[in-house]
Amino acid sequence: MAKEYLPRIYDKVLARKLEAKGAVLIEGPKWCGKTTTALQQAKSVLYMQDPEIRSQNLMMADIHPTELLRGDTPRLIDEWQIAPKLWDAVRFEVDRRDEFGQFILTGSSVPVSLDEKSHTGTGRISRMRMRPMSLFESGDSTGTISLGALLDGNELPVSTCSSTIQQIAFLTCRGGWPKAIGQTERIALQQAFDYLDAVADIDISNVDGINRDPRKAKALMRSYARLSAQQATLSCIEEDMKGSDLMSINTIRSYVDALSNIFVTEDLTAWNPNLRSKTAIRTSPTRHFVDPSIATAALGLGPADLLNDLNTFGFIFESLCVRDLRTYADALDGEVFHYRDKSGLECDAVIHLRGGSYGLVEIKLGGDTAIEQAATSLIDLRDKIDTEKMRAPAFCMILIGAGDYSYTRPDGVMVVPVTALRP
Repeated sequence: MAKEYLPRIYDKVLARKLEAKGAVLIEGPKWCGKTTTALQQAKSVLYMQDPEIRSQNLMMADIHPTELLRGDTPRLIDEWQIAPKLWDAVRFEVDRRDEFGQFILTGSSVPVSLDEKSHTGTGRISRMRMRPMSLFESGDSTGTISLGALLDGNELPVSTCSSTIQQIAFLTCRGGWPKAIGQTERIALQQAFDYLDAVADIDISNVDGINRDPRKAKALMRSYARLSAQQATLSCIEEDMKGSDLMSINTIRSYVDALSNIFVTEDLTAWNPNLRSKTAIRTSPTRHFVDPSIATAALGLGPADLLNDLNTFGFIFESLCVRDLRTYADALDGEVFHYRDKSGLECDAVIHLRGGSYGLVEIKLGGDTAIEQAATSLIDLRDKIDTEKMRAPAFCMILIGAGDYSYTRPDGVMVVPVTALRP
């Protein structure tokens, strides 16, 4: 019996993109649900990795790629990147047909053989980045608080949402892998460990044909996990790895690039607002895995381990929140950034929509002291923004793990459990 499809936020994003472009490329890590989501809207499908016809598909892609594009539209080309010539064939066919909604391509890695011109697809192929399921998609958020409504300037409704630190620890380790949702705790937690093994043993080498040592790959991912939600340079990673698997900076860069190209990591870039002062803004990215469970698996941690190490838990919880905020921002046609300046003032996440509306978010597991410190930081940043050159933020929010309800503080800062949020 087929498992019931859990609706994804990206269902609407994909439909929106198909309405406006001839083809849509869905990129993202393996196991995040790209193909299943694409099948909800595709009218025909070609599985490039089908073992019975894989060699025929590759041969046809080489000598007559347009034959593979025949079929009812939208036509799904799954794992297209194993035959990079399909990219130009799709571009040409989109031009020839001159109609929107013709093709959906899915890919779990960035092909290395595409030249710069082929890689763009400008005006023809739109890109959509998918991630593992957010808490709202997996049914672990009540969805009573709309991020979009807050960005529109609406007040925060007071709503109850009882989330415990134990529940958040489990959700962090389980991650958003569709195969983990609805399973027993033991099976659900196993999925991230299996994913980690597959990445280290196979995927990190297959992406570009460079043979990489699985042991070193896991050592680097452990270091990356220890540096989650931090502005760590490659030198920091090198320093962190001392005493385990020594790797040169160039080797570290190769492994880090490979992880990025298979969408295992997704660092958060810096936000550069207009400020009243000349404060120097730090532009280094913040390190994040695409799903927090990769970090816990890399470190060999389970929910009980996180509860015994709240410092590590706090950083990895931040990655969970960033994953969800990115997904919700995609639905709202926006992006997520981070902010930090030379004075140490920082903001864990800035959700910025194309229309100019934005919100400032600090992320904390919970606790009165942490919330007070986060509120002070948000107000300090809000007061630094030059509102004569850009809008004032639509909101300042503290996104928490453990909490019973959402509310707005007397200083105007909102406190919202992550298990209450939706787009």
